[in-house]
Amino acid sequence: MFLGAGLVVRSVMILLAIGCVLTWTVAFAKSLEFALVRRRLAAAKTALQDAPALNLCDGMEGSGVALSMVMAAQDEQEASGDIENDSEGIKERIALMLERLEAQEGRRLMRGTGLLATIGAIAPFVGLFGTVWGIMTSFTGIAATKATSLAVVAPGIAEALLATAIGLVTAIPAVVIYNALSRQTMSCRAQVADVAALVMRLVSRDLGRMSQLLDSGQLVRLGVRAAAE
Repeated sequence: MFLGAGLVVRSVMILLAIGCVLTWTVAFAKSLEFALVRRRLAAAKTALQDAPALNLCDGMEGSGVALSMVMAAQDEQEASGDIENDSEGIKERIALMLERLEAQEGRRLMRGTGLLATIGAIAPFVGLFGTVWGIMTSFTGIAATKATSLAVVAPGIAEALLATAIGLVTAIPAVVIYNALSRQTMSCRAQVADVAALVMRLVSRDLGRMSQLLDSGQLVRLGVRAAAE
């Protein structure tokens, strides 16, 4: 049927076949990526939950978003070390940085899924175009040969309808896989939000310890000064 179709219909079928291959390629690649991201985030959550301080986090894997969040928080704490009594300001700046990293990770996780949405949206119409063109060509041949027998018309119409069938076979998996990957993306983003919350908890804990040490140091200095007087 493919070899008997016209040039336009065959081109449509080839285009749809390429779309089908791209759909499954993206599906396998993103599934592996999400599995790796979930494993890294789970390890990071465990490390952050067990860590007594932000600089004592062990078990952070690779260079994922969790490690980037920890490093960003540490860098901001070091950069703000010369500012006294600015715990709230440090927390606010770190929270803004973590929000940007979380949004950046969400965009990275969605990368490639837009292709699935495009394929799922246009594949049926591309197949329908091939069908309409094939039927139009068949009717043109009927008019040229002046033969109205079903045996003459059926092969051309069948070849044309094959394009619609291939379009549906391409579009349906693309839509299903896109929805599945969207749910996995939301799950990973929820894990990223949990990691950000754990980082903020450690930041708050570190700042609380620092504030307590400063208060103790001030009390000691006041006591020494009072004794001297």
